[in-house]
Amino acid sequence: MTSMPNISAALADFVATTKFEQLPASTVTATKRAVLDAFGVSMAATTLGEGVQAFTDLAISQGTGPCIVFGCDKRTSPVLAALANGALAHALDFEDAHDGALVHPNAATIPAALAAAQAMGTVDGKQLIAAIAIGCDIVCRMGLALRVSLDDFGWYPPPILGAFGATAAAASIYGLTPRQVLDAFSLTLCQATCSAEIKYSPNSVIRAVRDGFAAKTGVLSVELARRNVSGFDAPFEGKAGFFALFARGQYEPQDLVRELGQRFEIDNLSFKPWPTCRGTHVYIEAALKIAKDQGLGVDDIAAIHTTGSRINRMLAEPLERKRAPATAIDAKFSIPFSVATALRHGDVRLDHFRADALADAETLAIASRIDFSVSPTDSGKPIDMTRGTLTLTTRDGRTFSVEGDNPLGHPKRPLSDTALLDKFLLCAKHYARPMAHDTSQRVATHILDLQHPDSLQSLLRLL
Repeated sequence: MTSMPNISAALADFVATTKFEQLPASTVTATKRAVLDAFGVSMAATTLGEGVQAFTDLAISQGTGPCIVFGCDKRTSPVLAALANGALAHALDFEDAHDGALVHPNAATIPAALAAAQAMGTVDGKQLIAAIAIGCDIVCRMGLALRVSLDDFGWYPPPILGAFGATAAAASIYGLTPRQVLDAFSLTLCQATCSAEIKYSPNSVIRAVRDGFAAKTGVLSVELARRNVSGFDAPFEGKAGFFALFARGQYEPQDLVRELGQRFEIDNLSFKPWPTCRGTHVYIEAALKIAKDQGLGVDDIAAIHTTGSRINRMLAEPLERKRAPATAIDAKFSIPFSVATALRHGDVRLDHFRADALADAETLAIASRIDFSVSPTDSGKPIDMTRGTLTLTTRDGRTFSVEGDNPLGHPKRPLSDTALLDKFLLCAKHYARPMAHDTSQRVATHILDLQHPDSLQSLLRLL
C-alpha cells in the first residue's frame, strides 16, 4: 500500500462539485442503460422477489411522503422509499455488476438517488444521471482499491460498499457541500454493515433484500448531514476509517482517486443476460455452448465438473445444498442449479426460480451430477469470479471442456441496446401494477431520454 493524504477530502469534493456537463458522453449513455436495467429488474421483483413485500408494507405504513415505491399506489418518505426500493433492486439478482470490483454498484445507488430526487422535487434528469454516475463510481473505486476480500474477515462486501455509493448519489442530489459530504460518509461508516453469514443460512432471504439497508443508510446519512451533524475528517483513510476497519488497511489509495472525475467506472458495467449470480454465468455459457455444439441432451450427461476462483466456492458449497436449494436466492447463488437449469431449458429465465421450478425433478437430477473445485491455477486471491472451466462427460465416455472468461454482458461482450430493451420489457410484464406494452415502451423511452427536461417527471407519473 502506498500512502496518500486527503483521500476522503478528494472524494467529498468530487461528489459535491461534479455536474452533468462534466460527464463524458459515454458515461451519460452508460448511466441511462443502468437506469433502464435497474428499473426493469425492480419492477419484476415486485411480484417475483422473495422477502420484498415486508419492506414495501413497512414503507407505506409509516405515513405519506413524496417518493414512489415500485408496485404501489402510495408514496412515502425518502428514507423508507430507499429502503423498500433498495430491497427490490437485488431481489432477483438480475441487476448490473462490475466484474472487476466484485460489486453491484447501482443496487443501492439508484434507489437512493431516486428517493432524493423526489424529495427535492425540482431535480431534473440531468441531475439524476450525474448523481448515479457519481455514486456508482464511488462504489466501484472502493472495490477496485481493495487488496483483500472483506469476506476473509466475515463481511459481505457488496451492500457495505453500496451504502457509500447511495450516500454519494443522495449527497449530489441534495447539493451538499464538500464538508457535508464528509459528514454524510462518516455517518454511513457508522451504519454500513453486512455479515457474510448470509451465505450460510439456506432459508434466509436477507441475501436478496440486503441492498435496502444500504440505500436507506445513504439517504438517512445525507438527511442528517444536511442538518449539520458533524462527522470525521478521514472516514475512508483514517486510522479507524473504512479501509482500516473492514480491510485491515490492505488497499491501494491511488485506485480511489486516479483520473477521478475524468473516467467513470459506470462505463465498465456488465449487464446480466441471466437472473443468477454473475459468478455462475461463465459456467452457464460454457454448458450451453457444449450442449449446442455437440447436440447433447440432458440424458447424455454423466457428470459435469467446474473449476474457478476460490471465491466461487460460495456458489457450490455445501454441495448437497447447492444441488437442491431451498430458496430462489440460494438457487441463483448455485453453480449446480444454475447450470442444470440452463441445460434443462436451454436458457435461464425468471420463471425458472419459482417454487415449482426449484422442485423440478429433472433439474435436480442434472444438478446432482455437477460439482466444483478451486482451480489449480487460483492465485489465492478471490478476485475473479467470472473466469472458470466446465468439463462435461457423457454417458458414452466422451469429454468436452470449455474455459471461459468475460461472459456475455461484460463490457468486452456487451448486451446490445436491443437486448437490454427486450430484457426491460420482459421484466415489466411482471410488474405488480400491470402495464400495457405501449406504456412499458414509453417508460423505456423516458429513461433513455432522461437528460431532457420533462423526462424524469413523465417517467415518475407512468410508474
